[in-house]
Amino acid sequence: MATQYNPFEDVERFFDRMGDQFEEMAGDWDGGDQVDRLTAAFEPMAVDIVEQDEQFILTADLPGFERDDIEVRLTDDRLHIEANREEETEEEEETGRRIRRERHHRSMKRSIRLPSSIDSENTEARMNRGVLTVTLPKQSSGSGHHIEIK
Repeated sequence: MATQYNPFEDVERFFDRMGDQFEEMAGDWDGGDQVDRLTAAFEPMAVDIVEQDEQFILTADLPGFERDDIEVRLTDDRLHIEANREEETEEEEETGRRIRRERHHRSMKRSIRLPSSIDSENTEARMNRGVLTVTLPKQSSGSGHHIEIK
């Protein structure tokens, strides 16, 4: 079965490469917390997809995120994963009343085009120690449909 060319996949690969290059460049800087916060906004979501006979297994690394921070949606031929988290650091010095608070928002987003039809009713997702595993059963095509020639 031939797959249809999708020009948006080229754009998505371009942005993934650009994000990787930005992350490498930012790693060379010695900017401490500022660079960490800046690169966290562009942090790529590492994903593996394995095809088995009856299903696809997707594994995504989401370190530091909890189950409630993640949304997984299946629409048409795409799987969407979005993770959002608010982080807060609070520190108080003993020599005075100086308090430091730092808050920032961390998010990761990924949309993956799936290679075949998925049985959305039986799709399952599990989160264990920062690793999201999504089991995507293939939609059975059945025995086909006879078309009468008139």
